[in-house]
Amino acid sequence: MDIKSGLDQAAPEKDEVQRTEHANAPSARAKLSRRDFLGLAAVSAAAVAASRVPGLGFARGGERGTTTRYPLRIPPLAAPGNFNLTAASATVDVGGQSSSVLAYNGSFPGPTFIANKGDSANIQFTNGLSEGTTVHWHGMIVPTAADGQPQDLVAPGASYAYQFPIVQRACLNWYHPHPHMETGKQVVLGLAGAFIINDAEEAALGLPSGAYEVPLIVRDANFNSAGNLIYNPTSSGFLAKNPMVNGTRNPKLDVDTALYRFRVLNGASARLFKLALSNGAPFHLIGNDGGLLATAVQVNQIEFSPGERLDVLVDFRGLAVGTKVNLQDVNTGWILLEFNVTRAVTDSHTIPTALSTITPLSNPVTTRTFSFDGMTRINGKEYDHNRIDFQVPFGQTE
Repeated sequence: MDIKSGLDQAAPEKDEVQRTEHANAPSARAKLSRRDFLGLAAVSAAAVAASRVPGLGFARGGERGTTTRYPLRIPPLAAPGNFNLTAASATVDVGGQSSSVLAYNGSFPGPTFIANKGDSANIQFTNGLSEGTTVHWHGMIVPTAADGQPQDLVAPGASYAYQFPIVQRACLNWYHPHPHMETGKQVVLGLAGAFIINDAEEAALGLPSGAYEVPLIVRDANFNSAGNLIYNPTSSGFLAKNPMVNGTRNPKLDVDTALYRFRVLNGASARLFKLALSNGAPFHLIGNDGGLLATAVQVNQIEFSPGERLDVLVDFRGLAVGTKVNLQDVNTGWILLEFNVTRAVTDSHTIPTALSTITPLSNPVTTRTFSFDGMTRINGKEYDHNRIDFQVPFGQTE
């Protein structure tokens, strides 16, 4: 049974929780350009001297007193055509301290791939780890040979070419390892990155872009006494004590009085985050794992699980320069990210209502029941990549 859920761990370890499911330069057609992303990184890095801001003193897992905040890291942008990708150990600044992590191309998180529907990916992967790994393209429609499944391990020091056409609608996906019994550990130690697809339908909406379109990989983490990332799951899974966004502890992001688009990934191993803004302002939810919704939905809180993605608009227009708004996790009381309104601009973006035409599935021919038993079994069986329990005809609704 090859059920993909959470971190797509094909055989969950006893102590892991599973939830849900040479150009090296971006295409000139990509909506986010390298200049845009570097510009955003420069804006964040301009505030090199970390600010000290009062914590809100949540009763549970919150921050008290003053907290030093660090500029949000913006992962580098890359096009997937003729790109070299390496997984290896690295030392990175996680916000006020250096930490040993596993990283793609030395970046934590890995480079953000961005492409258009109709492009092709040709990613030459090299395994610089001391153990086997793969690269799984979570959410992407790819042929089996490119899916990075557990049976297709890339040995230490070896390379593999991941090649596939990009054939799906605009959406946020992500990539991560998928080795048998090691997925959770390798992802928690740092191997993950975003993969954004654009298409003509989405481009026609005129959504915020460039510096106003920001990827956010939200996760939790534990560190040892030396400040290095560690993987120490318990019998109920890996629920860590420290929130991180884009590999940054206690991050902040300077924003204009403008409409922003945030592409959000729950990159945690087991934790459900429930997002809210500290000023009570709503999110305008425009998309999820599969891409754009049919219509925008205004919500004050959004809960999402490991591997799940959100596409939201946040409106900072009307706020005074100097205002601080926190992105919070209601479940823990954590402040995930502090937004600092630092510049007044004129922004004429409108928040679209109708987004996409989606034909609903109907008339299922089969209904199946799945029982998730403890930490390691589905329908009473452990994963075995030599066994297939169900075969679903292509195009059949169940």
